[in-house]
Amino acid sequence: MAARVEQLILDLFAIEAVKFGDFTLKSGIQSPIYFDLRVIVSYPVIMNEVAELLWETTKTSGANFATVCGVPYTALPLATLMSAHHDVPMLIRRKEAKDYGTKKMIEGKFEAGSSCLIVEDVVTSGSSVRETAQALESVGLVVTDAVVLLDREQGGKQKLKDSGIALQSICGTAQLLRILRKHEKIPESVAEQVRDFIRNNSFQPGPEPPVKKARKALSYGERGDLCQHPVAKQLFDIMERKKSNLAVSADLRTAAGILKLADEVGPHICMLKTHVDIITDFSAEFVQSLTELAEQHQFLIFEDRKFADIGSTVQHQYQDGLYQISGWAHLINAHALPGPGVLEGLKQVRGHTALACLLIAEMSSRGNLATGEYTKATVKMAEEHRDFVVGFISQSQLSQDPAFIHMTPG
Repeated sequence: MAARVEQLILDLFAIEAVKFGDFTLKSGIQSPIYFDLRVIVSYPVIMNEVAELLWETTKTSGANFATVCGVPYTALPLATLMSAHHDVPMLIRRKEAKDYGTKKMIEGKFEAGSSCLIVEDVVTSGSSVRETAQALESVGLVVTDAVVLLDREQGGKQKLKDSGIALQSICGTAQLLRILRKHEKIPESVAEQVRDFIRNNSFQPGPEPPVKKARKALSYGERGDLCQHPVAKQLFDIMERKKSNLAVSADLRTAAGILKLADEVGPHICMLKTHVDIITDFSAEFVQSLTELAEQHQFLIFEDRKFADIGSTVQHQYQDGLYQISGWAHLINAHALPGPGVLEGLKQVRGHTALACLLIAEMSSRGNLATGEYTKATVKMAEEHRDFVVGFISQSQLSQDPAFIHMTPG
């Protein structure tokens, strides 16, 4: 295998998958070496060899797995070859959920509790592997092993180990430099420059573990115990007692229709969702009757108002006007689009009970723009306003924090 790895390194150098010079990395750091392994898709013989070496490296390590999943996107063809050549099922992790069809983040057939091997082309800090592990674990898969073509040897292997993932590699930067020097492909001055860069730009193990390994499935009651916000705690308590996570959308246009529905389904649900501004005969009497039913049947009222304006405006929309939402709704929701000011405005309102908000991080409507970086920024905003935000409206699990609620339309 050593001879094959040596030849592979020479081949990668020949097709300029390994480059030396002055390159700006994604992090903004200037690097004397760059790995452009995407080019191997144009060289089938090399790509096949990489896939076989990845497979052999994995089997030598004794890793146990039922499926494989390539980190998007360069590792996808490598995982595909490993899957096809060795008859191991493959899964695909999407970077973003589709806004149509199944809307899944993980595509493929699998059983919850089964193990999945992550395949990667290059590891620096290990963040891409951890993100993929997080996505796989969110649907019940177990990730304990990953295999990579090239380990840059900048601390990623240790960080993955700290997260419970054992990383195996075909080769590392030090071995690559030795082989290229042996065959006089680069001068010693270039090799030493790269070594200095690696020494001075390594990721140190720290307290940041975005992916928790072997996360124990918590009951609703246990999740409630972790909550600081009283509304989230109350919701988890209801879910635990009723053994249900069902929320019903009362998209009816008359007060009588909504009250009838609430009385019929109330004993079985955790939450009733309203659209107060479509009710044609809204009144204070309706509010009183609805809150009495919520108390009688033990469910929360969620007004799907979708606040999305500047702070002072949403404050008045929340507490004033015809509906005076803060006086009766336990939960509301808001778009992150206006920025944190929308939350600051809403938080100024005081209701008859504790008030809470869900941020709209993803939507089910076709062509919506709540994807990618917007969704990530929404999650960050929620984390910075835990005194008011208790979770998300989403199509997938966006946070590993068990105290956050994910509400999925459907």
